[in-house]
Amino acid sequence: MGIGGHLRIGALVREVVDSTLVTDAVEAVRAVRVLAGSGMVDLTRPQDIATTLRVNRLNGPAAALVRKAVTEHPDAMAMTDERGSLSYRELDQRSNAVAAGLRAMGIESGASVGMLARDHRGLVTTVVAAGKAGLDLVMLNTGFGGAQLVDVARREDVSALLYDSEFDGLLAGLDDDLPRIITWLDDGETAPAGARMLDDLIAESAQAGPVPDPTSPARITVLTSGTTGLPKGAPRAKVSPLGSAMILDRLPIPRASSAVIATPMFHGTGFALWLVSAALGNNVVTMRRFDAEKTLAAIAENRAELLVAVPTMLSRMLDLGDDVIGRYDLSSLTGIIVAGSSLTPELSDRVQDAFGEVLYNLYGSTEVSVASVATPAELRRAPGTAGRAPVTARIRLVDDGEAVTEPGRRGEVFVRCAAAFKGYTDGTTKSMRDGYMSTGDVGHFDDEGLLFIDGRADDMIVSGGENVYPQEVEHLLAAHGDVADVAVLGVPDPEYGQRLRAVLVLHEGASLDEDGVRAHVKSQLARHKVPRDVVLVPDLPRNPTGKVVRKALLEMDV
Repeated sequence: MGIGGHLRIGALVREVVDSTLVTDAVEAVRAVRVLAGSGMVDLTRPQDIATTLRVNRLNGPAAALVRKAVTEHPDAMAMTDERGSLSYRELDQRSNAVAAGLRAMGIESGASVGMLARDHRGLVTTVVAAGKAGLDLVMLNTGFGGAQLVDVARREDVSALLYDSEFDGLLAGLDDDLPRIITWLDDGETAPAGARMLDDLIAESAQAGPVPDPTSPARITVLTSGTTGLPKGAPRAKVSPLGSAMILDRLPIPRASSAVIATPMFHGTGFALWLVSAALGNNVVTMRRFDAEKTLAAIAENRAELLVAVPTMLSRMLDLGDDVIGRYDLSSLTGIIVAGSSLTPELSDRVQDAFGEVLYNLYGSTEVSVASVATPAELRRAPGTAGRAPVTARIRLVDDGEAVTEPGRRGEVFVRCAAAFKGYTDGTTKSMRDGYMSTGDVGHFDDEGLLFIDGRADDMIVSGGENVYPQEVEHLLAAHGDVADVAVLGVPDPEYGQRLRAVLVLHEGASLDEDGVRAHVKSQLARHKVPRDVVLVPDLPRNPTGKVVRKALLEMDV
């Protein structure tokens, strides 16, 4: 390798160091080794590394990593959805056409466009095209109501909307002259009046070729979950290579294989794992709506090595029973990554009993990215643990202003890493302490240094002078054989200030009732942890990322 090559590799190390709050150069070198060991970068091809870094700075990570993939393996399958498969070459060509088409519509680099779509080729093509055109892409939540959509679109100054036709009814409050492009139209449907089809845009600009470099760097805004209010926008422009290293360090991302991503790509986990999977030349298999048995079929048909899901999805797959699961050859599966909400100890064990020692629990947030990962062995020793921080990340627990060092003591979780965001689009940010960013959660370490998340800091209630974290009660009830799903939270109480409310979904034929719920908690936990409200419902209200919509539980008429 010549001097120029060493300089470019040095530039990669410097970019890792410069973009992180962790100034330990040894850790930075470790991160580069993780990238090289996974196949993400080839240290013998320094010019390719330099090109990827440059495209990342200008066009964002999606365009950079797809360009890398199309250079290395253009004819490999990039994705498979309900309408077939696309190669990386086809994805590159389609995204070039969309970028050129958006420019031809007068949407210049630096403008914001909204994306309201389920997981399919239209979404992936648009994400890559927006980066190539230098557009700020706002990933809108498919669970939005009309008022939420309008509020977020106006706050983020969206100048065009790309969306699936099923959401047309939510657009009534938007300006009539807002350009609209349909990314998915169900078979037999006709396009809504005034909307263009993404496929038509591609056909019209198919010969356009790559668009000129944008005048300003592209960025992607992912929204927070918004389970208690209007979601905030967390924008990201250039993404540090460290973000990929943090994912690859403790997670089994395959190379030149297949991965089924069941979680929505408009949210952080699904999006990040699609990026890394694409960079490693994988065929990413998506479905517009989650179906437990179809997910098993997708794993078997594509010989997928990886499944990305949220806990409720895994629970529904297990509920199919051994006979149904046994119909599908899942022997290719080497990793199940679960993220998005709390993994109960009971579900942790059930998944590994059914699918083998393949479960990885990823803990993080839209704001801090990856904070920690638990491996299958760690989950067997300590079911439900969030594990340990990946390369260059650091976790600190803080209680009463001081760092927590002893096992078992709770503290607010703070994370220090390069992939953290720089602030919300409304100008606010998360709480910081000595370079560490709050996740808003409370947790503790065990004797081996494994992290456990005990609940949200603002979920804690005071009952009888004692601090109560609802998640402890939630995990206890989740392990009961009659309980199919459960959420526990604090609600206002006119006499005591706050009380616990447990909302449960029972299995068919269950004998458990409200008094039985209270008796079960009382037999296992202190009296002040027994929920005063017990509500039995057919289903819990969850958003598309699997998180319980707490606002709906708070507003229940009990």
